[in-house]
Amino acid sequence: MIDEVQFFGVYVPAALCWAIIASLLTYWLRPLVHRLPLDLVSWRPALFDIAIFAVLWWGLAVLADGRFLPTRFPV
Repeated sequence: MIDEVQFFGVYVPAALCWAIIASLLTYWLRPLVHRLPLDLVSWRPALFDIAIFAVLWWGLAVLADGRFLPTRFPV
């Protein structure tokens, strides 16, 4: 089943929420990453930005899934 998140009574696809959060994180991380001397490693800076976005979006989706987070802490 497709997950949905409710914002003020409007149901929004969860993937859209995680994509927006990933794009904001990418926007904030971009200046920090471009200050590093990665010109020798990255072929095109735009492709590097897209790769960062994809990794962040995937990571947020995995964390939001909840199967990998502990439900109870051992006592």
